[in-house]
Amino acid sequence: MSGAEGYEAPYEQFLLFGDSLLQHSCSQQKGFAFVPALQDAFIRRLDVINRGFRFSGYNTSQALEVLPNFMPSLEQAHLRFMMVFLGANDACLPGSASGQHVPLDTYKQNLRGIFQHPCVTTQKPRLILVTPPPVDEYSLEVSDAAKGILGVRRTAEYTKLYAEACKEIGQDLGLTVLDLWSIFMDAAGYEAGKPLPGSKKTVKSPILGQLLSDGLHFTPQAYTVLFESTMEVIKREWPEQDPNELQFVHPTWQVAHGRYEVPEA
Repeated sequence: MSGAEGYEAPYEQFLLFGDSLLQHSCSQQKGFAFVPALQDAFIRRLDVINRGFRFSGYNTSQALEVLPNFMPSLEQAHLRFMMVFLGANDACLPGSASGQHVPLDTYKQNLRGIFQHPCVTTQKPRLILVTPPPVDEYSLEVSDAAKGILGVRRTAEYTKLYAEACKEIGQDLGLTVLDLWSIFMDAAGYEAGKPLPGSKKTVKSPILGQLLSDGLHFTPQAYTVLFESTMEVIKREWPEQDPNELQFVHPTWQVAHGRYEVPEA
């Protein structure tokens, strides 16, 4: 319940579940950040919770394992939204020294397992599945060299397979899919049948260079795209959940006046 008549109700949650792309989305060190913007949009309406797992670079297998350890029970909190943003680490090339690679079929099974897990289905949240974004092989090569990492671990073409698989699972399960891969590719001017922007089979994409700080992780510009796309999805799929349409959980001060006792100094 929300609004003045239900001001004693707890806040429902907007849970974000993913890897480093979500964990980093809290930081405003470089500028615009996704989570603070989402928190501001839903301020006093929903609690936005970041469950992005960066260290060890979580893939879907690790994510599925940790999922029940942090999901709240219905007695603790109710999820109104849940965003799942995984796959960038699964899409490492097979044999990568990092060990993050997850075979494509397993990746799809893991996504199914997350959305069909009892701790998720019991909550019945509105679900948003985000595709893995593209990578920029040129920037990855420079970044990996600077970090002392040998060998190419990701390619534009291989990552595309995981983005397509993500959309396939979303369609099979009837989920709302935020196709971030295509949004970035469209911005980079991708034309079907031609080499993928980000691939070393074509020239370096200046647009992907602006979106991906090291060939994989997001710049403030990319987080702006993610935020704007998320709000567009919500307004299109669930217009009644547009923050402008939601009442505050606790009333405005004018309504609250006289309801809450002001402690004596």
